[in-house]
Amino acid sequence: MGAGPWVFVSASRHNGGVSTTSVSATSPAGLPVPDRAARLRDALLAADFTADGLLDLLGAPAYAALARSETVPALRATRGDAPLDTLVRLFLLQQPVAYERARAALPGDEALEDGWLVRTGDEVRATVDVRPYGGPEGEDWFIVSDLGCAVGGAGGASGRDEGMVLGVGGASTTLAGLTVRTPVASALDLGTGSGIQALHAAQHATRVTATDLNPRALAFTRLTLALSGAPEAELREGSLYEPVGSETFDLIVSNPPFVISPGARLTYRDGGMGGDDLCRTLVQQAGDRLNEGGYAQFLANWQHVEGEEWQERLRSWVPRGCDAWIVQREVQDVTQYAELWLRDAGDHRTGPEAYAERYEAWLDEFEARRTKAIGFGWITLHKSGSEQPSVTVEEWPHPVEQPLGEAIRAHFARQEYLRTHDDAALLGDRFRLADEVVQEQVGLPGAEDPEHVVLRQNRGMRRATTVDTVGAGFAGVCDGQLDAGRILDAIAQLLGEDPVRLRDRTPESIRMLVGQGFLEPVGE
Repeated sequence: MGAGPWVFVSASRHNGGVSTTSVSATSPAGLPVPDRAARLRDALLAADFTADGLLDLLGAPAYAALARSETVPALRATRGDAPLDTLVRLFLLQQPVAYERARAALPGDEALEDGWLVRTGDEVRATVDVRPYGGPEGEDWFIVSDLGCAVGGAGGASGRDEGMVLGVGGASTTLAGLTVRTPVASALDLGTGSGIQALHAAQHATRVTATDLNPRALAFTRLTLALSGAPEAELREGSLYEPVGSETFDLIVSNPPFVISPGARLTYRDGGMGGDDLCRTLVQQAGDRLNEGGYAQFLANWQHVEGEEWQERLRSWVPRGCDAWIVQREVQDVTQYAELWLRDAGDHRTGPEAYAERYEAWLDEFEARRTKAIGFGWITLHKSGSEQPSVTVEEWPHPVEQPLGEAIRAHFARQEYLRTHDDAALLGDRFRLADEVVQEQVGLPGAEDPEHVVLRQNRGMRRATTVDTVGAGFAGVCDGQLDAGRILDAIAQLLGEDPVRLRDRTPESIRMLVGQGFLEPVGE
């Protein structure tokens, strides 16, 4: 599908937490009931209220403007009286429409009776935001959230009640793209919010458990799944891992309330623990909830503390028996970070004195914790059970190609391969150059030889690495036919080198090329 899942994204974070008891089927006051969601879904699809349908109706400029929380172009594009115009104005732009128009676009009065709409005189309004969302295989899904929490305000949920449930945003689509999508028996979406991760997990997990501290979030997750035609999830209310007790899962995903702030004023974003303790706790306790071979994947913020290496700080979070890949995507100093989240809460629109007071509170908190900067990124654990775990902590602010789920799975497979193959085994194996790796020669124009040779990936993490003549020659002839030792012997003969010395010094370079995904072992 052309539009894909990155539809109308505004800055947002999931509600955090999770439940010790299953949630009943009744919806909280003011929210729709999902009983006839299948009929509503049919009406939305019949009107082409889909990601691609919206792009066709609005045109690229208005479509892109909605992603920036600008609604005027979309309002101009929906001045017609077709069902799709009506649905966009109702559920995306939160505009009132004539009762008869809504009744014509939807199945009679069912949307009113079930609470999706509310009537005032001759007009109706939507009670929730319903957002078309394109699934990875072209599925037409719908994300249900509170009004005004996805479009129509650059401040996201700023100025709103702390229990508001936000819709799809950049963080949620990032996590969805990172998640390993192999078929599993059980998956846990911890801090489900409006249910985006649970919706994705329902496509490849036999059983999905979704948890949140906010009962309204669980109700929205039920609506999202029902309106998207997905299987129901087991919904539980409570904090962190409390709702699941000692249960274990093949997959755990969480876009938690990771913002490091003074206090827990806003449930949807603030962790409620000191510093980065919430993210640390989620990661450290995940090992006990993972089945062997399972994955746990998180978005997180972490402190850069004076006198500590941030890499070592994060290494200490990794639970026993787990491999880990931690990628820092961005770093902000404490003033940038405070200003970002003060704007998110709408504090920049308060009086100067109130704003300054809250700004001071953030800086006081960071000073007390000796925090000089905040990092943001991804944390993936793999329950390998190895006594020699592979823990990779790196900074990678460069563009990547989403979805990355398969690249992440392959990373851990490569680490397991390298862990179980000594240098002799490595030289006895065959390798192939990974798909879409290119070689670049860098040097002055007209020079007889390049200054250096670069291997570059055009997929996944899009890494680049400099290699010497031996490395370039080795990678260039790796087609899975000859083992590494025989290739090195041939290179030694061409270069006039001692083949024994070349075999001794090259395995380290081969390990690097395999570990970073430039070369792939060829199975028997």
